[in-house]
Amino acid sequence: MLPVKPFLATIAALLTTCLAIGQSGLKSDQEPFRPLLHFTPQAHWINDPNGMVYHDGTYHLFFQYYPDGTKWGPMHWGHATSTDLLQWREHPIALYPDSLGYIFSGSAVVDAQNTSGFGKDGQLPLVAIFTHHDPTGEKNHTGKFQHQSLAYSIDNGNTWIKYAGNPVIPNPGIIDFRDPKVSWHEPTKQWIMTLATKDRITFYSSPNLKEWTKESEFGEKLGAHGGVWECPDLFTLTQAGVQKWILIVNINPGGPNGGSATQYFIGQFDGHQFTPDDEQTRWLDYGPDEYAGVIFSNTGKRRIFMGWMSNWDYADRVPTATWRGAMTLPRDLQLVKTSDGYRVASLPSPEVNKRAKLLTERRNVDMHLDKVPFVTPPNTPYAITLRGARLQEFSVRLFNDAGEELIVGYDQQKGQWYIDRGKAGQKDFANGFARRHVAARFTNSPQWDLRLIIDKTSIELFADGGLTTMTSIFFPTTLLNKSQLLATGPVKADITQVHTFSPD
Repeated sequence: MLPVKPFLATIAALLTTCLAIGQSGLKSDQEPFRPLLHFTPQAHWINDPNGMVYHDGTYHLFFQYYPDGTKWGPMHWGHATSTDLLQWREHPIALYPDSLGYIFSGSAVVDAQNTSGFGKDGQLPLVAIFTHHDPTGEKNHTGKFQHQSLAYSIDNGNTWIKYAGNPVIPNPGIIDFRDPKVSWHEPTKQWIMTLATKDRITFYSSPNLKEWTKESEFGEKLGAHGGVWECPDLFTLTQAGVQKWILIVNINPGGPNGGSATQYFIGQFDGHQFTPDDEQTRWLDYGPDEYAGVIFSNTGKRRIFMGWMSNWDYADRVPTATWRGAMTLPRDLQLVKTSDGYRVASLPSPEVNKRAKLLTERRNVDMHLDKVPFVTPPNTPYAITLRGARLQEFSVRLFNDAGEELIVGYDQQKGQWYIDRGKAGQKDFANGFARRHVAARFTNSPQWDLRLIIDKTSIELFADGGLTTMTSIFFPTTLLNKSQLLATGPVKADITQVHTFSPD
């Protein structure tokens, strides 16, 4: 084991040069709960990511936004852009409510063939497809108060024009009829809309984004149904020459650890109907704080996933002051074949890894004998990485001098990874917030790896190559600036690393 004092000296040197990543002008000392590595709005409320699209070297992130308060209100589309998925620039509001209603969730595409006809003078259009939510119709119990509409931009997303023919899909009489995710289906040369319709998914097709035909439904008797289905997505993943279609369905409530969460199905899609390979219910993230996650459009073979880092059980009560809501880190999705069939693995995107600077590294660490202390930077996002050849029960303890702690680890008897935020800080704002959340291990291999990314008040867990992913937020009175490896038996980590995150 390397001596601790040189590590502390290294920290002191790093902290003089390490800069916070995120939006410019944020002062973390004045906003102790605001993360530095994740996107947050400068002020007010956000929830679902919307219209995520890559175009001309820029990632566009739109999001559900209420500009007049820190609780949910009449929804707009906020807008931010980035060239690296980490440093975001917030722009003026992209879409405002109008006579048809609030602007609920949806997607955006690059109409590369100008099928919509919105492009002009050689400029291809970006087309946003979203749900208009009519609050008057909802109040009057019409049952037809959500419709699908379009807006387009011919100046790279800077300004948006709503289509005069809205809505393009009127409500057929379904109360929850929302969150269109649209993509181009090359085999059938048409646009496919994946739409959440109460307790199932409905697929529509279109040659031009304006005229839509219903193709099929999926999921009435499959998957988790503890709440309303929302924010779907449909895309392919390929592994070793095998291509599978992945259907994401967010659900609220009904998640594996309570409240909202993201489930998915694996199967085939022929341009008309989705056929699942089996009846398993799988979850993309087992933590309590990833929801409404979908992928960016127009990224080639990459599938870059991002979700809202909160939970509807308490999102409007978390103890942040001028803002509420954040996005997860970007994650690249991969298809992995396991002994129990195919699964989707999630790992931090390469752009995240590029920002990581190695702070410390140790080899052949006996967690039981050493009760190994980590060197933990106090004001900088950091990652802890562990790898070993034989997995046994152990935990990572993040704590402070106030007696607060977050425990992350592996329960060998139950075969579960877990995050326990029971003593991690403020908790009285919501019943049940302070508890232990668990996720199964999805491989029988004795070899294991665990990566934790900690950003002041959030932790993202990636275990076994991303087969198990968990996201959790917490609110300590002071930063959890100390850490320790613990084990009740002889558990060895072949390698342990701590990385910090800096701009360059």
